[in-house]
Amino acid sequence: MKPILFAALAWLCIAGAGVVPAGAVHASTIRAEVAAPVYTMGVVPQFEQRKLFDIWHPIIQALQPALDFRLELVGSPKIPVFEKKFLAGEYDFAYMNPYHLLKANESQGYIPLVQDGSRHLKGILVVHKDSPYARVEQLDGKMIAFPSPNALGASLLMRADLESLFKLTYFPRYVQTHSSVYLNVALGQTAAGGGVYSTLKQQPPEVRERLRVIYKTRSMSPHPLSAHPRVPAEHREALRQAWLKLATTDAGRRLMARIPMYQPVVAQLEDYAEMRAWGLDRFYILE
Repeated sequence: MKPILFAALAWLCIAGAGVVPAGAVHASTIRAEVAAPVYTMGVVPQFEQRKLFDIWHPIIQALQPALDFRLELVGSPKIPVFEKKFLAGEYDFAYMNPYHLLKANESQGYIPLVQDGSRHLKGILVVHKDSPYARVEQLDGKMIAFPSPNALGASLLMRADLESLFKLTYFPRYVQTHSSVYLNVALGQTAAGGGVYSTLKQQPPEVRERLRVIYKTRSMSPHPLSAHPRVPAEHREALRQAWLKLATTDAGRRLMARIPMYQPVVAQLEDYAEMRAWGLDRFYILE
């Protein structure tokens, strides 16, 4: 047998026995990288979609180099759509309000990862700065705007307070987003509106300067970034650690302040347990 032919046959035998040439190993590595898991990230739509993506896309891009998986931001046009999706377990990761977390944990087992440790969440009731209303009782029989029935501080807890504590009779107008609430009040379309301080601060000056806060609800731990339990524990922890590490940089702090999440810390389900005794289920509406 000629030497060249013999060498060729020998190479085929070695390859058949499972010895892979160096070039093939490199190609396999590339394929493995391409096949990295892709996880969806849902975000409660406190703002209109364009602004929401403008806030969250840069954060995801900044996190990506530290992760062995990819994150895909998934939007929802309004809060009820977001609720149906997390109750069905459609999101792998989700940024949601505290009461949403309790519902998501009950239905799907979602696990909180991080939250803002610098503040607590309160609902606020705003009126036009020139309106005659200074007390909640004066709004009896008036129209009040809310983002949606289940927006926690702005609507769910606010409505619980108005009805349980103040025995107020009012006409709710659900306008989908916090920004729409503030605009309705600023333009005089409703007598008052429910919101939270963080979203009020992010309104354009020409809207914000027309509003006045007349009531604040009790406080609670702020929105957590959470994970569905189907996401492997090592990937949940990897995102948590990447998030906390990004928050130690100036660039990361600037990005997260837009959420807002000013001082990310580890979140636990126990942080939200007290809300179970607040009787909010009576005011929760699944649309």
